[in-house]
Amino acid sequence: MSDLHTVLSLHHQLATAYLDDVAHRPVRPYISPEALAAQLALLPGAEGISLKAVARQLKPVLTHTPATSSRSFFNQLFGGSDPAAVLGDMLAPLLNNSMYTYKAAGPHVLIENALITRMAGLAGMPRGEGTFTPGGSMSNQTAMMLARNEALDGIREGGLAGQRLRVYTSSASHYSIRKAAGMLGIGRDNVVDIGVDDEGRLDPRALAAAIAADRAEGFVPVMINATAGTTVQGAFDPIDAVADIAEAEGVWLHVDGAWGGSFLLSEQTRHRLAGLERADSFTWDAHKMMGVPLTCSLLLVREPGLLTRHLCEQATYLLQGDSARYNPATRSIQCGRRNDSLKLWTAWLHHGDSGYARRIEACVALAAHAAATIRAAPDLTLLHRPQSLNVCFVVRGRDSADITRALHERGLAMVGTGVVRGETSIRLVCVDPDMTPADIDAFFTHVRAVAGHTAA
Repeated sequence: MSDLHTVLSLHHQLATAYLDDVAHRPVRPYISPEALAAQLALLPGAEGISLKAVARQLKPVLTHTPATSSRSFFNQLFGGSDPAAVLGDMLAPLLNNSMYTYKAAGPHVLIENALITRMAGLAGMPRGEGTFTPGGSMSNQTAMMLARNEALDGIREGGLAGQRLRVYTSSASHYSIRKAAGMLGIGRDNVVDIGVDDEGRLDPRALAAAIAADRAEGFVPVMINATAGTTVQGAFDPIDAVADIAEAEGVWLHVDGAWGGSFLLSEQTRHRLAGLERADSFTWDAHKMMGVPLTCSLLLVREPGLLTRHLCEQATYLLQGDSARYNPATRSIQCGRRNDSLKLWTAWLHHGDSGYARRIEACVALAAHAAATIRAAPDLTLLHRPQSLNVCFVVRGRDSADITRALHERGLAMVGTGVVRGETSIRLVCVDPDMTPADIDAFFTHVRAVAGHTAA
């Protein structure tokens, strides 16, 4: 048996044991980093060990890894495990193709192009193009780079020359916007936080006023970021109203739909992104609501040729033969790049458009069930009207952080907190379509138990 065949056999054994363990222990109780480090043999030795020995050392790692596929995991904007997507993802490292050229990746470039075309069409950008990135943060950063370059002639060649730039985003947007400004020479202090309404949505009037004030001070507005699904409340900024301002001011409009972009897949939820077709760029993470294993993010742009104009470099040692359409390196922020399209393709083949619509609608129904449960409970308070799959609430008279910590330590559930209008809430994320209303009900039973409202 070859080493690779041995690896496949060991993988099967480890994966089967892991899935059985998750079924038995859906939540890994908290263990401190120091205590866990003391249990694991972390440093490689001077001499190598056999593949079977490697597998033995992997077992405790799997045992202590948070079970994101369990029905007690509500902590992040992803969860569950899609078998068809896992199938594609397991093959990617075996094939080990880099996605820079057709010569190196063959049919996988065609798969990637087909997915980009499909997703750009859904986003209202039928002539657009796109690129896969290592995550939503990098998609947002790439969009900001495009916006900066489009706003300032010659910047790609000559660099920044003392210009005072501004980026606008809601105060509830993802931290990657500020991080990107710091990495691109725009400056974190030049990201202007625009106020939000009670539901967490950007205020267009405040945006227009901020741009006008900045222009009067000599700043150059380079990008407006509208969020389609904020991290805490799941809020959708009013894209159409923001697009009116962007067009009037001649400013690049980016929509960060890393979380809520998948609402495009259902007729019931698509209206949340009304006006998206007017955006210049759009981030969409398939590893969130679409259930594709981490990471799988796309940046889509409305104008064809834009990515090539700002990202292409000449490299005769790499770009050998075939047109630019079949050489994604001409449109990518990376050279060597993992094949993230295969797992999305296998998942989409399996579910189809209708299956993905049902998936989104099932998650929306779970969030609605959770919200209704909270509204009907005298000891719970719902802090916002859910627009997405995020449901933020408090247990009256109890500390939210203490409750989430106790749930984790006792192995009952993994859930996080988020601040809503200055109050720390429990943020329940209903992103796993395999969950049922009974799983949501069990979660609230556990919440009450650790909060002292029922017997532990």
